[in-house]
Amino acid sequence: MQWDDQLRRDRLAQTRLGRDWVVYGRTRRAILRVLLASIPVLIVLGQYWTLDVAPEQRRLAATTPRVDQIYDARSAEGNNTAVVDMVGLGNVDASPTAFSLPAFDRIGNVWALRYDNRGIDTRVISEIVADRASAAGVENIVLVGHSMGGVVALEVAQHIYEDTDRRVSGVVLDSTPLDLHAVRSEGRDAGANLLRWIGWLPGARESRSLRTVVEMAARSDRFVDTHSTWYPGIEWSNAVDAFDEVLRDKILNRSAASNGFIESQFKTIVASGALDNLDALTAPTRGKPLPAIILMRPTVGGADGVVDIDYSQSILLDRVGGASGQLRVVRMDGTGHANPRQEPERYNEAITARVLPFLASRIFGAGRSDRPLDQAADPTTSFGQ
Repeated sequence: MQWDDQLRRDRLAQTRLGRDWVVYGRTRRAILRVLLASIPVLIVLGQYWTLDVAPEQRRLAATTPRVDQIYDARSAEGNNTAVVDMVGLGNVDASPTAFSLPAFDRIGNVWALRYDNRGIDTRVISEIVADRASAAGVENIVLVGHSMGGVVALEVAQHIYEDTDRRVSGVVLDSTPLDLHAVRSEGRDAGANLLRWIGWLPGARESRSLRTVVEMAARSDRFVDTHSTWYPGIEWSNAVDAFDEVLRDKILNRSAASNGFIESQFKTIVASGALDNLDALTAPTRGKPLPAIILMRPTVGGADGVVDIDYSQSILLDRVGGASGQLRVVRMDGTGHANPRQEPERYNEAITARVLPFLASRIFGAGRSDRPLDQAADPTTSFGQ
């Protein structure tokens, strides 16, 4: 039997799917092929949603903001005051940071805020803090915000100051960007890319697999060699170390910030009303004393690689500085960007010598302030070794 290719073609034409379609036959067959080819893709997407996104959605739905007690006030007089710690971008729980700052217990109870891992609602946070303070008999509230946490602290402070019967005695801002221009360009670009990818990809706010890709890309400088050859090379031992770090700290760590929460944090900076919050905190409300505003920062602005802290300080001087004595700037030698857990001794020494006396003069009255340490006439004094 001789091979006849034309016979083979005719036979295929007679038996192919959709051979009887006359009207728009080619178009209908093309659509059918696309649908058949998409089945494996749909199966993969279904598994992605079922095994990756949906479980994380259920877990995050169970998270709520709360306030945890870290230290009791050192003296009975301090039971009337609470210092509430709030962390910055990429962090959910302020407890580890608050544990590193025991100096605050000299003025009151030390509390740590744990955010809702789905996002930030400052009005809900302010209600939780005010309710906890009311139940504990606390009249004076000091809010401490590290980096972006300072933006949250200012907004929460305004809610408590204007809408509750509690007194906001002070807001401590640790290397806080008061608007998006205060964030250095690298941070702005990284945040913009995050928002773009989360907006494009379904389930990106919850996906752990996409989070792994993003986190590894952010660490690519550790294991991708782009200089020694004409094509990028991979240092596999460093790549394994980076992957282990991502799994340990970001994927398997249930206290790590979710993608959606980081998105919410960055949007808080982008849409920051910090300047309006500052204006509100400098306006008398229902006879309440004006809150103290304290900026903690490195002595040299360049030591902060994330925030242009000199720019933030200039905003504070314009908005809050002046004869009222509402502002104090505390410079610290040897610190970087909002790093009390890395430099606890320097932070606690600065808090004891420069922050607490300024707060005490407002909480307990000028007579209770430690005057040798409270050189309140100079709002930009330094503290260093």
